[in-house]
Amino acid sequence: MYNSAQFKEEDQQQVIEFMKAHPFAMLIGNSNGRAVATQVPLMIEEREGKLFLLGHITRKQDHQLVFEENAEALVIFTGAHAYVSATWYENPQTVSTWNYSSVHVRGKLVFLDEEGLIAALRKLSLHYEKQNQQSSTVYDNLPADYAAKMLKAIVGFEIEVASVDHVFKLSQNRDAKSYDRIINRLKEEGREAAEVAKTMEERKDKVFGK
Repeated sequence: MYNSAQFKEEDQQQVIEFMKAHPFAMLIGNSNGRAVATQVPLMIEEREGKLFLLGHITRKQDHQLVFEENAEALVIFTGAHAYVSATWYENPQTVSTWNYSSVHVRGKLVFLDEEGLIAALRKLSLHYEKQNQQSSTVYDNLPADYAAKMLKAIVGFEIEVASVDHVFKLSQNRDAKSYDRIINRLKEEGREAAEVAKTMEERKDKVFGK
C-alpha cells in the first residue's frame, strides 16, 4: 500500500466507518505461491474492542482451498476514485494524479461450522435488508428446503482483524485554491468523480482548518 502521512486519517473510527460504507471488498489469499482473490460482501462487527469481518464464500472453490492451507487473509475495501488533471491546479506544470480511498485489513480467516454459518447468514441478511424482519429474503423467512440446499453450497468465515492500514489520497497536498478547483471539476465530471468531490468537501476543514 502507498504510505504517506499526509494521506492518513487520525481518527480510527472514521476508517472503520469507511469500511462499513464500502462493504463489498476484495478477499485475497495465498498458498504455495498461488494467489486467489474474490469480491465478497462483508459485515464489520466490533466486539469487546476487537474488529471482526463476517462473510461467506462458495464451497470447494479455489478461495476455500487456499484458506484451508493458509489462513492469512488480506481484505481490501475501496471507495470512489477519479482522475485528477494537473491542468486544474493553480500551477498546472506538474504531473496529474488519481484520487482514491482504500483500506487494507489483515487477519486470519477461520471457517465456521454449520451453526456458525446459520448465525452469520441471519446477521448478514438482516443487516443488508436494513433489519426488516418481514423481508422474504432474510434467512429465517427462506423455505426450509431452499435454505438446506444453500447451506451445502457455501461456507461461512470470520476474520479477526490483526492490522488495518489505509490511504485516503484526496489532494491534501494541494493548496486551498487548487483543492477547490479540483472539487468543482470533479463535480462537473459527475458520477463516481462527484462522489470523490463530496468526500473532499466533507474533509476540507480537516485539511485546511476552519
